Amino acid sequence: MRASVRCSQSLTKTEEELSKIEAVSELKMPSLGPVDSAEGLLEHVREIQRTRGNQDKDISTYLHLRMEQKNNPTVFYDALIKYCQELLPYLYTPTVGEACQKYHRLPIPTYGVYVRADCHLRAEARGMTRRDVILEKLKHIRRDLYDADEIQVVVVTDGERILGLGDLGVGGMGISEGKSLLYSAAAGVSPRHVLPVCLDVGTNNEDLLNDEEYFGMKQQRLVGDAYHAFIEDFIQALKAWRTHVVLQFEDFANHMAFDLLQEYRHNMCCFNDDIQGTASITLSGLLSALRVTGKSLMDQRVLFLGAGEAGAGIGELIAKGLHVWHGVSMEEGRRHCFFIDSKGLITKSRYDSLQDHKKPFAHDLAPCSSLIEAVQLVRPTAIIGVSTQPGSFTMEVMEMMAQINERPIIFPLSNPTSKSECTFEEAYAATKGRVLFASGSPFPPLVGADGVTYSPAQSNNAYIFPALGHAASLCKAKEISDEAFLMAAKALSLMATADELKTGMLFPRFSCIRTVSADLMAMVASDMCATGVGKKPEDFDDLTRHVSGGDDVEKWRVYASKSMFTTSSSSKECGGLHAGSRL
Repeated sequence: MRASVRCSQSLTKTEEELSKIEAVSELKMPSLGPVDSAEGLLEHVREIQRTRGNQDKDISTYLHLRMEQKNNPTVFYDALIKYCQELLPYLYTPTVGEACQKYHRLPIPTYGVYVRADCHLRAEARGMTRRDVILEKLKHIRRDLYDADEIQVVVVTDGERILGLGDLGVGGMGISEGKSLLYSAAAGVSPRHVLPVCLDVGTNNEDLLNDEEYFGMKQQRLVGDAYHAFIEDFIQALKAWRTHVVLQFEDFANHMAFDLLQEYRHNMCCFNDDIQGTASITLSGLLSALRVTGKSLMDQRVLFLGAGEAGAGIGELIAKGLHVWHGVSMEEGRRHCFFIDSKGLITKSRYDSLQDHKKPFAHDLAPCSSLIEAVQLVRPTAIIGVSTQPGSFTMEVMEMMAQINERPIIFPLSNPTSKSECTFEEAYAATKGRVLFASGSPFPPLVGADGVTYSPAQSNNAYIFPALGHAASLCKAKEISDEAFLMAAKALSLMATADELKTGMLFPRFSCIRTVSADLMAMVASDMCATGVGKKPEDFDDLTRHVSGGDDVEKWRVYASKSMFTTSSSSKECGGLHAGSRL
């Protein structure tokens, strides 16, 4: 029988509580010797992968890396930057999904800030409102972890729709922490300047509500006006704390994600990564695939399995691209995108019963109840999976895609790996190697009949959101427009080399992510300043004075590179990063 370990009222895992959790945890921390280099830590990771059982080797690797972050931050961040491509699957997708499911039981410290919807109850006697309490929490984040006066980015979730795993309550902190690490690794935001936040509004997950060790609010989720009032209190406290900050909404449920983005996107510098970041990387992958087929975006008919925030966001950005690049109306652009939800193909006959974000994609088509029927009717050039329904891209569906298209485009984007609509191996076999493939979680390469090793592309938002967020922070952008995500998608689609495209890599190698990010940051920040959305930093001219010519993009590329956190200053930047704060 497991012992019950409750976290203190402030939601802080003390060292004593961490020890108790570790003592009763089914997942024991790996016992490896001390490490003093990035290469040594990488070898630890490989050793865990070699020696642990298949069921727990990935989560054990996650635990080991998180404890190195606590105990040995200089080496941890050095390894994260140098070996990001190899470490990313353990610190983020697909492993982070399991980490979020088990977060309240894991013997790791929390780096982010929890904000409870009832945080004000004890302070009312002192005349403090909830907004006052939240502001005080933000002002008093741990100084050994963060430079409170220099926070550039806040990643916030309410834990309701974590990847394809649903409502994980305060376990959603794992997502905010994972995304924050990617800001540092991919785009060079100092770990002292990016803050993970999880809003605790309760949970509808009965397993969590009945779990004695779950330390979140033991109640059903706030809804309606009560929920929106809490979000407004958090946003206003955040704006009172920092005159400029980039706010990234992460893994909010469909019914809230669209509303919150529309409510705040023009009032502060914010974006929703699940809607806009996913759209940008997916459009980029599609454009990259078109470099192989030689076709135009205007020639595409894209069929989506799943019609939530990710799918709708992708469809809207495809329509935007057709509008900007090919001069068609948004309505005409949307007619290139087709959606299947739980009730079948979205058509005009269902219009009155559809959610608002689905209505623009309701076309005048015959009803279809299954994916294979829809493929026969629509004859798509691409199918995109955002359904979290594993195996739903059946061999029959993919074989039909290969009959319709010389180079079928198949993107199973659902995370984590267990939710993917198909594997790379399945898609490769069904299409006899002709597939142009990108997935949400990574799949291993395979050797084709021709002896060539084919590497499946991963449609990883980390190519996009860290660069855009850092760019917006550097130029203190008033907002982040859809055009910024469009620009990033097109630029990224041109970065894979011809040789990489031949072996299935639709994106540049992730080992080059900082070069990729510097290029994207330069284009986006330059455009933001040119359009009046942002402004050049005060030290911009001094740091780019040596750049010959008047090309602002090249100057921004230099400035972006110089603004990136590096491990050469790890002792200063990461000093004291040894524990977390749950406020």
